[in-house]
Amino acid sequence: MTEEGWYTDPYGLHERRWFSDGVATKLVSDGGTTSDDPPPNTPFVRSPEPLADSGPTIAAVSRRWDAAAKGAYEADAGDAFVESGGD
Repeated sequence: MTEEGWYTDPYGLHERRWFSDGVATKLVSDGGTTSDDPPPNTPFVRSPEPLADSGPTIAAVSRRWDAAAKGAYEADAGDAFVESGGD
């Protein structure tokens, strides 16, 4: 299997699971919301089926994660430059 993209979750835990080079990844989607859930170390309970509507693209998900990470980084960097108010 060398599939890439959204497939039904073969573990039955989520609506969709992203496959990369035929391997189930931790990227999952339920009701249009993406999150991380590492694949369990168990056999598939059903065969993964490609989804006709591909759902969120990996690029869109990456952009959201990059923006969230950038916001967290900027907040942390701002905290690093807060002066302590004493002389």
